[in-house]
Amino acid sequence: MRGRKPAGPEYVERLTGSDTAKERLHVVLETVAGRCRVQEACARLGISEPRFHQLRTQILQASLDSLAPRPAGRPPRAAPDERVQALEAMVADLAIELQAAHVREEVALALPQVGPPAPAKKALGRRPSPRRRRPPQS
Repeated sequence: MRGRKPAGPEYVERLTGSDTAKERLHVVLETVAGRCRVQEACARLGISEPRFHQLRTQILQASLDSLAPRPAGRPPRAAPDERVQALEAMVADLAIELQAAHVREEVALALPQVGPPAPAKKALGRRPSPRRRRPPQS
C-alpha cells in the first residue's frame, strides 16, 4: 500500500475535546474497526453493554447527521418583527428628510436672495465741501 498509514481510531487524539469523550470515541471506533470486542470495550470504559450500544449508536448517528448534504449558502433569516419594521421605515423617512434639507441648504447658498429689490445706493462721488459761513454783515 502506498501513501500514509491509515490513522483510524488513533486520529481521535488530534481532535479537541475532553479526555473522557476522546477515550469513548476511540474505543467505539476500535470496535467498529474490529480491533476490540464489545465486552472488552465495556470493561475499558466501565459501562454496561446496553449503554455501550447506546453510545455507539449516538456517535454514529451524530456522524451521519453531520455528513448529510445541506443546501448551499447561508440559512435564510427569520422575518423581523413589526417593531423593527416600523423603526426601519422611520429611519428611511428621516434619511429622505435629511437629504431634502441638504438640498434646500445648497440651493439657498447658491442662489441670490429672492425678494423685493434692494434700494439703490447713492453713487459714491465726491462729497460737496461744507460751505463756509460768512460772518454776518453789519
